[in-house]
Amino acid sequence: MTPVERTDLDAKGINVAGLTLLLGALTAFAPFATDLYLPGLPEIAASFRTDSGHVQLSLSVFFLGLAVGQIIYGPLIDRLGRRLPLLIGVAIFTVTSFLIAFAPTIEAFVGLRLLQGLSGCAGMVVGRAAVRDLFDERETARVFSMLITVIGIAPIVAPVLGGYVLTVSQWPAVFVLLGLFGLVCLAAAARFLPETLPEDERNSANLGSIVMTYLRLASCRAFILPALVGSFAFGGLFSFISGSSFVFIEIYGLSEQHYGWLFGIVAAALMVGAQVNRALLKTLEPRTVFAIGIAVSIAAAIALNLAVATGSLVLVVMALWAIVGVIPLISTNAMAIAMAQSRGNAGSASALLGLLQFGTAAIVSAVISTIHNDTAYPMSGAILGCGIVAGILLVVFRMTEKNRR
Repeated sequence: MTPVERTDLDAKGINVAGLTLLLGALTAFAPFATDLYLPGLPEIAASFRTDSGHVQLSLSVFFLGLAVGQIIYGPLIDRLGRRLPLLIGVAIFTVTSFLIAFAPTIEAFVGLRLLQGLSGCAGMVVGRAAVRDLFDERETARVFSMLITVIGIAPIVAPVLGGYVLTVSQWPAVFVLLGLFGLVCLAAAARFLPETLPEDERNSANLGSIVMTYLRLASCRAFILPALVGSFAFGGLFSFISGSSFVFIEIYGLSEQHYGWLFGIVAAALMVGAQVNRALLKTLEPRTVFAIGIAVSIAAAIALNLAVATGSLVLVVMALWAIVGVIPLISTNAMAIAMAQSRGNAGSASALLGLLQFGTAAIVSAVISTIHNDTAYPMSGAILGCGIVAGILLVVFRMTEKNRR
């Protein structure tokens, strides 16, 4: 299927706004399943009579499941089409969410979280691949911005919603809510999601050729360099997610409820940035917007570290808002540029993008935990480090493109 323009899709009866909303909800499984239960971590530890480290392991294995699961789903959706693997993944996510609410031990809780991550990544992989099936590079970047807008709602409302759920019930109710969300998404996908990959374009590759596809993508500079730039942009975002609770609560003395609201205010920058990205793409090429985002990100990261030195919470939040706000300018255009190199393997390319994003996020989160020193510098330093690495990779990418001409 040749990527087409939005007007062509509307003419074919596919509601682009509705499709984007559905794909955004499916992709939001990860932030909902991550942020919704964060306020309940102490209660979960007390319930299982264990320490916070064992409960936090459930977050790590969830990210591991998201990363590994995408590598599995990528070849599947190139071979079987987009709909069937997605519906299976969402169904498993839904059932697993309900089972977590009744987990008898911390070991069962952690194991089910791994399964939840493995299945919940289906929407992320299929969402990126379906967009690539339907749109050209510029339009892909614009639709990704729409997805970011939908996805951006999750980290805004999830911590606040989780906190309010815990005021009227106990932690299992959070996972029952996740299960109900999965059930609604499953029904909507079964009813409204079209198959975007025709049978004559499906890949019947065996294991060996699948491995070769991943190796080809990983060795293709036009794919791997923008993919890595986008991954380090996400690394900066997860540096904020990993370190913000300690910084805002322990250093600046905010309550858990006020932390949830402030977290949401910063996360709202994702939606604003997504709209700015869409507007810029009307007149600028994705590569230009991409570079603008990197430049602003590095400048804002330097400002963040200076703000940390002053001890001003207002300045820290302003710098974080700018850093989070330019992520759509970087990540959506990076994904669009990388996905344009998929050459009939959009599912595998989408999966590799997901592995790089969540793999980078996991590494950055681990680094912040390792260098924790009771200050905000591990978080702010990690954000600056991610920005600098992304900038270096962007320079290498631009030089590579210049040499190819």
